[in-house]
Amino acid sequence: MSAIATHANRLPGRPRPGIVTSVSKASPHRNHRWKVLGIGVAANASFSATFAGIPATAVFLRSGYHLSNGNLGLVLGLLGLGVALSELPCGLLTDRWGDRGVLLTGLGAKAAWLLLMALFIVPSMAYVPGVAMLAACLLVTGLLGGSVNGSSGRAIMAWFHEGERGFAMSIRQTAVPLGGGLGALVLPSLASAYGFAVVFGLLASASAVSAFFAWLWLHQPPAGDDAGNAVATPAGPAPLRNIEVWRLATAIGLLCFPQVAVLTFASVFLHDFAGMGTLVISASLAAVQVGAMVLRVWSGRFTDRHGNRRPFLRLCSALSALAFATLGLLVLAAAATPDWQPALMPAIAVLLVVAGISVSAWHGVAYTELATLAGASHAGTALGLANSFVFIAFFLVPAGIPGLLLVSSWAGVWLAAAACALIAWPIFLRPT
Repeated sequence: MSAIATHANRLPGRPRPGIVTSVSKASPHRNHRWKVLGIGVAANASFSATFAGIPATAVFLRSGYHLSNGNLGLVLGLLGLGVALSELPCGLLTDRWGDRGVLLTGLGAKAAWLLLMALFIVPSMAYVPGVAMLAACLLVTGLLGGSVNGSSGRAIMAWFHEGERGFAMSIRQTAVPLGGGLGALVLPSLASAYGFAVVFGLLASASAVSAFFAWLWLHQPPAGDDAGNAVATPAGPAPLRNIEVWRLATAIGLLCFPQVAVLTFASVFLHDFAGMGTLVISASLAAVQVGAMVLRVWSGRFTDRHGNRRPFLRLCSALSALAFATLGLLVLAAAATPDWQPALMPAIAVLLVVAGISVSAWHGVAYTELATLAGASHAGTALGLANSFVFIAFFLVPAGIPGLLLVSSWAGVWLAAAACALIAWPIFLRPT
């Protein structure tokens, strides 16, 4: 009986004829897993709307807070640094104390902090917060948001089986482009029309709503559930002593460098270099997020069925390198031949969208492979490690792009993005 109940590769809802298993007994509880997945989506969407939505307002952030390009890169980079510093500690705490407490604490604290920013850290006719004040506030915002990824990922690993985890984690990862896309569509217009008090207030409300549903629905699977048993059983060495976990986490971080370049400075690029208006900029960034969302869901189901997560990750890395290299060469051609610029600018905008989608489509597959390598009981630590590398990129890229612009212009930025994707390709694990 116990052997049947702990057969992790059998999909739920297909017990052997004539035998009552723990899965069939727990089927009402197994249906609860979709609520848990919904919590993961909501939590990640609210966080993504913050860390991707605020950079989408970069043009208005720059003018409203009187920032130079260098200061703009600094404050946006510190948002990512805050997440990078808190991801691994939050992952370790999740594996030790459970996902519910860590997720609730992080979402609630972030909601309260953003509300305080809406009340006190916004520019007005009488007062403009200094660069140091804004940078410190965004650093704290990132620190409080680091709880979301590891805790929600571990909850999904607890409730879903191996044959469906890639699909579930990919759905969860659609929350990143979903939240970022909504932020890109809504927040620049709100910043332009109503100021940053409304921007921060809306983000605080999204975190508070996510925290409420996490409090309502998030708990551990019932005893005897197949997927829940997987959490109690470690697999292989601990993540921080597993070289394959480190390799995959490093490759994930490297492939995020070009993605972060799109998320943080694409709006400035389209405005300053391509001369695009707010509507086109918002639509382009939203198209990146929607395209990434669709491909993440498809890739999760596709790799679950074919067992080809590692080849898929290497393919995404190669395609991203090609897309950004082409974009960089087009930008170089437009800068060198002013007569071609009217014809090249729409193509550059379209190619930026294509490159952004390519470099954003693989996250659910990568995180599933990483959590599988580490073992479900150590998923919080492994995911926290990977996201530490990811948000190091969110710190370094915005801080580095202004300097790179001084040295090599926008063509150099996109060619450097291509180089990062190319370096990640051999680091991703080969198929076993």
